[in-house]
Amino acid sequence: MHSTLIVARMEPQSAEEVAELFSAFDESDMPHRMGTRRRQLFTYRGLYFHLQDFDSDDGGERIESAKNDQRFVDISENLKPHINAYDPSTWRSPKDAMAERFYHWSAL
Repeated sequence: MHSTLIVARMEPQSAEEVAELFSAFDESDMPHRMGTRRRQLFTYRGLYFHLQDFDSDDGGERIESAKNDQRFVDISENLKPHINAYDPSTWRSPKDAMAERFYHWSAL
C-alpha cells in the first residue's frame, strides 16, 4: 500500500462542507479508478491534512489519468473556496503540497 499526505490551509468552519464534497465524490467510482483504498481528512489550527492510501505505488499515475474526468474537475473547483495552498508562492499542483514521509514503522 502507498500513502500520500496533502497539507494545505482551511478554515475550520469549512470542514463539514469539505467532508460533504468528498463524501459525494467517494460514492462514485472515482476512488476505484484512482486506486484509492482509504481517504482521511484532518484539520488542526487552520491547517488541512488529506491522507490517502492507495492499492499500490501507482496511485500518482492513476490520479493523473483521472484529472480530466469531469467529476475530478468539479470537486477540485468546488474545493477552491475552502482549501488554500500552504505556500501559494510554490504551489502549482497538489503534488507541491504533499508531505514527504521520512519514517515508517509497521507491525506487519
